[in-house]
Amino acid sequence: MNPMRTARHSVTLAWRDIVKFRHTPDQLLDILLMPVTFVLTFVFLFGNAVSGDWHAYLRFVIPGIAIQALMFASLGSALALNTDLRDGVYDRFRSMPIARSAPLIGHILGDSVKYALSVVLVFAIGAALGFRFGGGVPAVAGAAGLMMAFALATCWIGVLIGVVARTAETVQALSMVLIFPLTFGSNVFVPTAKLPGWLQAWVRINPVTQVSDAVRSLTLGLPAAGSVPSSLAWSAGIVVVFAPLAVLAYRRRG
Repeated sequence: MNPMRTARHSVTLAWRDIVKFRHTPDQLLDILLMPVTFVLTFVFLFGNAVSGDWHAYLRFVIPGIAIQALMFASLGSALALNTDLRDGVYDRFRSMPIARSAPLIGHILGDSVKYALSVVLVFAIGAALGFRFGGGVPAVAGAAGLMMAFALATCWIGVLIGVVARTAETVQALSMVLIFPLTFGSNVFVPTAKLPGWLQAWVRINPVTQVSDAVRSLTLGLPAAGSVPSSLAWSAGIVVVFAPLAVLAYRRRG
């Protein structure tokens, strides 16, 4: 299949997913309510305990919650894909003269709208509470690019789960096993130095930690050190590993 035709088919199917949001806006409830809940809960319940002042904690935690919101949004993507597969929608796609990977790529591109909305909402709530960007426009744009790159990369993991799982309950179980260690076992909510020594080793190599550090540094105008290239390397590595696996699993699923 010609790459240009694959791209065109993928964009067409991505538009299908976007139109679904317009007709069934309840699909957006998870990405709208989850960020609000996490921001308010962690800032006001744990802000004073972690940083001594919730205003200071707000600057630390908002970039991390944005990453966490993206991870949880990928759960919704996996569930939606699994539902379409079980309902026979993708059987119809297989019978059409389109690239075999186009439905999966289109699904990811369509869900990128949800990811963008989720990130915007987190930072909007943060701004209402007093969060202010310390970096310039290029740095903030770079942070947005890093977040979207990581979201689109991890979405391939969600696609793989959505394809191989036979029930929605299995999708949720597998996704939670992935999301909780990555998000809560990172420095999203607590600085690495304040964590137990045995946990710090895992936190330092956790990809969510790398992305959170990079976004935190860029949005606050702090030195990014090696977190930016590490974030890009993790995103690229996840795509290289899980995108082929997801496409292969999709082709083998009858």
